Amino acid sequence: MSKKIVNRQVAITELSKLSSQFVIVENPSYIHPNYDIFPLVKKNKTPFNKVIATVMDMDGTTTTTEVLCIHSLEYMVRAISGKLAKSEWNGLNHVKDYPNIIGNSTTKHVEYLLNSYGSMIIKSEAQSAFIKAAIWTLIKGKDVGRKNEVKNNLIALGLNELLFDKRIIQFQSARPDENKYLEFIKYAVRKYSKFVKLNQKEDSVRMGIDIYYQRYHEILERLLRGESQKIISELSLEKGKHLIEPLPAVGIFLAFVKGLLGKDASKLSKYIAETKLKKNPKSKINIEKLSNHLENLGTHFQNKPMKIAVVTSSISYEADIVLGEVFKVIQNEIKTWQLPTAKRKKLIERFSDHNRFYDAVITASDSSEIRLKPHRDLYSIALNKLSIPIIDFDKVIGFEDSESGLIAMRAAGIGNCVAVPFTQTSGHNFKAASLIAKNGVADILVKF
Repeated sequence: MSKKIVNRQVAITELSKLSSQFVIVENPSYIHPNYDIFPLVKKNKTPFNKVIATVMDMDGTTTTTEVLCIHSLEYMVRAISGKLAKSEWNGLNHVKDYPNIIGNSTTKHVEYLLNSYGSMIIKSEAQSAFIKAAIWTLIKGKDVGRKNEVKNNLIALGLNELLFDKRIIQFQSARPDENKYLEFIKYAVRKYSKFVKLNQKEDSVRMGIDIYYQRYHEILERLLRGESQKIISELSLEKGKHLIEPLPAVGIFLAFVKGLLGKDASKLSKYIAETKLKKNPKSKINIEKLSNHLENLGTHFQNKPMKIAVVTSSISYEADIVLGEVFKVIQNEIKTWQLPTAKRKKLIERFSDHNRFYDAVITASDSSEIRLKPHRDLYSIALNKLSIPIIDFDKVIGFEDSESGLIAMRAAGIGNCVAVPFTQTSGHNFKAASLIAKNGVADILVKF
């Protein structure tokens, strides 16, 4: 259809040709129009042996990092309200809040929290928290894109003068010791707090986004310094686990579809059965039947390995750290798999670098904050990078833990989309999914 302006009736007629089901997606408050309407591809359940590619979400689907994202969002609310202790505010509500702060863009998450908890904001606390977050990002942050965003936001919120403070310039070129850094923070809060403009809703959103990212990136930096167990203790997370690790059976699933297991896949039947039973102790699994099934599946993918993309609304800086940690844990898991030594050695080598393992890694840095899930863009980019023609979109299987992610998949033309709920997304609406794998990707290997 040629480019032309049409009236409402023509638009309705043309849209009706695209699909019988549509989704209304609300845009960030600073975007026109208020919402977009997308046609959704029909749900399907392509037989697994006909699937040629898989696309997988990262946080909450491939990894456990959703917990850290939620913590950082809660921290943002605490920082701008001054209610840092549980006794002052119990925190985010699993049922009410989680469906609204998982799966969308950071902007939409922050907008929701400001709408829900805006009455708690103490202006002086918010101004102070923003300045601290901005200075940390400029001096200690590692992501160039984030530094540029913070500079833009400082100007927008009336703190242009802070950017030209001599110590900021000096500290960016030669990082100060911790005492000098803390001394400068106190000075900057005293001098510049009163200049922070929070007149419009968009001002508060800018501020909230920077505070969220600062907290999350600080945790990632500490993780790289080897402080994982200390962070787990501080955040009251389950001890004895890695701060960032793959969700159950993800490593096996990736090895399977890449064709790295072959007939030896049958040797992992007990491991997969145990993984499934941990999620659902009442499951009845015939190990011998499962072993034969996995051998056939392993042989199939050895002959026809899938293309794989990981698709995330996290920026590339975050994804690189997270996937790096996940692959380290998978390498350690492989050492426990009951496989021939040569096979394990080969697998460990293949999982040594996530950038070489995946056929494509798509992050928020490949698009724009205003076009993240539930918009289709990230998944459309993934399909393009995997060189999947439109005629074969029905041979792609997608995995998501959130309602927004599933909608994004179907808007991108992926009708074979699987919901893999976990604790934090159990309250999401999964009607957009073609099927729900309640026990994670182990369900796909065992059942489908």
